[in-house]
Amino acid sequence: MRNGIHPAYGPVVFRDRAANHAFLTRSTMSSDKTIEWEDGHTYPVVDVEISNVSHPFYTGTARVLDTAGRVERFERRFGKRGGA
Repeated sequence: MRNGIHPAYGPVVFRDRAANHAFLTRSTMSSDKTIEWEDGHTYPVVDVEISNVSHPFYTGTARVLDTAGRVERFERRFGKRGGA
């Protein structure tokens, strides 16, 4: 890699504000805020709105849309389309 053209890559804590969950990983993101992690070191912290702990897809609370009902309602309103 060439020097001086790449962003700094280092440990960062991402904190999910919705679920009060945090995880340590490596990233090029930076922040002025810091947090003391479980290992005793201080790392920059980036607050995120949603993560795998609070996202409905991962938690199993996602709703399945009734697409067949929507198609039938559309066909009742506007009529079925003729064949090709």
